[in-house]
Amino acid sequence: MQATAIVHVAVLDPLPMFRRGVVASLSGDGHLVDEPESIEAWLREHPGAVVLLTVHSAEDLDRLITLCGLRPRPLVVALPSSDDSSLGVRAMRAGARSVVAREATESALRRAISATLDGETVMPADVAGLLVAGQGGRSARGPAPSAEQIDWLRRLSDGWTVTRLALDTGYSERAIYRLLRAFYQKLGVSTRLEAIMLARDNGWLEN
Repeated sequence: MQATAIVHVAVLDPLPMFRRGVVASLSGDGHLVDEPESIEAWLREHPGAVVLLTVHSAEDLDRLITLCGLRPRPLVVALPSSDDSSLGVRAMRAGARSVVAREATESALRRAISATLDGETVMPADVAGLLVAGQGGRSARGPAPSAEQIDWLRRLSDGWTVTRLALDTGYSERAIYRLLRAFYQKLGVSTRLEAIMLARDNGWLEN
């Protein structure tokens, strides 16, 4: 696809001024840029679109995982802060197609969108270095989880509720909540999202 081809782009960032700046910049290139209130509904109308998602927190990574679980899968370009390379690594492991620093120039953002549309992956050199070295993620405490526990995390990462997990595994809902809490404590995390991200960082969900 040529860089001049018109594509739909969604901008997801908490600051209206930043969103308006990106909209003005990319619209000048002829792209159709939106600030959708419901990204899921917007993506149903624009399959194959590009999503620019600012990533600052665990909640943003959770949103990234949700977006990358949609079908057809959108082209997500994560925009972490340039001073946190590990967040860029986690965004890639969560499913982002490319990573560009939120502080990047307009031309760098345009190049990243064009390359992503062409099937390439763009990321800062420090993020690429951490990925190649297998670093940038969080290490687990203690021994690795059992095969059953990894299966729990895999299902939860696919969007299963705890209720569904309990029904499928034969535990009561109260029991599975108790088992998950104890499991999270052993991992050194406190939430489902932290456990899923830790599993991704350590490669437990790759097989």
